[in-house]
Amino acid sequence: MGIFDFFGAKGSGKGSLKKQAQKITEKYGPPENRQKVIEQLGAMGTPEALSVLCLRFTIRADPGITDDEEKDDVRRILVEAGDEAIAPVKEFLETQESGISHGLRVLAALRPSSEVVATVLALLERLGREYTRDPEKKLVLLSWLAEHGGDLAAAPDLEASVLPLLEDFSDDVRIAATRVLALQPPTEKTRTALLELFARDKDNARVRGEVLAALADLGADVKGYRPTVEALIVEPYYLDKDGNVKRRA
Repeated sequence: MGIFDFFGAKGSGKGSLKKQAQKITEKYGPPENRQKVIEQLGAMGTPEALSVLCLRFTIRADPGITDDEEKDDVRRILVEAGDEAIAPVKEFLETQESGISHGLRVLAALRPSSEVVATVLALLERLGREYTRDPEKKLVLLSWLAEHGGDLAAAPDLEASVLPLLEDFSDDVRIAATRVLALQPPTEKTRTALLELFARDKDNARVRGEVLAALADLGADVKGYRPTVEALIVEPYYLDKDGNVKRRA
């Protein structure tokens, strides 16, 4: 069920929730109107009401200080709702394209880090199979993984979720995926995928530099790709006698 699907049903205040969803996402309206709806939805506390409450994360209202205060209020209400908020927040992360970082902060306050990591990886695995014109959601999810690298050690699905993003159309996504992979113990699959990216993006200095940094951090060699790497490697990186990528101090 999508975040708005329940609006079509009759009864149970669905029409009222739809109106509240419109009001809470009206960024040009008086802030008092949005704040009133935030309080009403928080008082209701049902999964449907909490789902609508999450929509406040999707807009940026002026002035910025008011926007920040409203989003802080929404996060507080969702965290205080406890287990009731988990499904609505996960649905928000699944269905929405903006405001994802706020949803992740709420989920991280409600669930163990291992569950948040699993949720992020599942989202990335799906997004890696789909074309999206705006890379924002992928970048937010990858940035979250990079910031919580210490929580990734027990994530067996990391490669399945992140490696496909090395072929994303967006330079920024390919770079962000490279940075996440560099945080993990090296595997042959990751080494090969990074070297393939290096070869594909031979004319893209930004991506090449990130791949070299990742290979150096992983302590990886360039076996099978040495001629390609030697032709394109730049300072401060070099290959030692064993073909490992090194970074000069």
